[in-house]
Amino acid sequence: MSAVVNSLRPLEPDQYRDIVRLALAEDVGAGDITTDATVPPQQQARGVFLMKGDGVVAGLDVAFEVFRQIDPGVRATPRKRDGDVCRPGEEIAEVVGLARALLVGERTALNFLQRLSGIATRARRFVEAAAGRITILDTRKTTPGLRALEKYAVRTGGATNHRAGLFDAILIKDNHIRLAGGVQAAVQRTRARHPGHPVEIEAQRLEEVDEAIAAGADWILLDNMSTADIRDAVARARGRAMLEISGGVTLDRIPELAATGANSVSVGALTHSAPAVDISFEIEPV
Repeated sequence: MSAVVNSLRPLEPDQYRDIVRLALAEDVGAGDITTDATVPPQQQARGVFLMKGDGVVAGLDVAFEVFRQIDPGVRATPRKRDGDVCRPGEEIAEVVGLARALLVGERTALNFLQRLSGIATRARRFVEAAAGRITILDTRKTTPGLRALEKYAVRTGGATNHRAGLFDAILIKDNHIRLAGGVQAAVQRTRARHPGHPVEIEAQRLEEVDEAIAAGADWILLDNMSTADIRDAVARARGRAMLEISGGVTLDRIPELAATGANSVSVGALTHSAPAVDISFEIEPV
């Protein structure tokens, strides 16, 4: 994996503060009975996040928030930044404070950091495979309640966010088309309700691509089409609509899909099945 210029806009605290609070409530409950029994209340400690494999870091501020909510006196110092590529054995960050606070927050902080770094790492691999020839998009296939964080991790890896939810972009899918009475009717109603708003339509066959073009779609989502049909769709569109590939997309297929001439490819696997990055948290007394 290659490094990228780090100009990533950080998450706003209000995007993760309540999420962290819920995660801690779930894990800690009435208190960590093991830590309370074994560690003196005033014991100070230093904890270090260590990368155990290759990966892109994402979610440091979220991990630090875990410790801040347990004990505002914990001091966190990053050694890397979100978006940095890390190698095995590299130190990502350290936190210093009451040992009990570090132990209580360890698993929750790691859960966020490993999950978000896994998404960023997968996104980076897809972006590298695209080599600038096609835009890699994410989807709404995110963990419920964690969408803002997971889409941030996608951006951290260098890929591009699609719509944040149902509220910020129009995508007319097959069920909408059936219920509206056809492509033309669906587009007409959409234009009347949201004039000037880009309209994207899902197409599963080349005939539906033609319908979408005739209806004046701005974007066409090519759903589960073969590579040959994607090329044909590009030829039929002739630049009159932007084309997004979706369905059955794997990392190995990206170079082939990038060569079709489509504008973008959406990849649910960036978020719904990204493996966690192996990161450890080593604590020692100070």
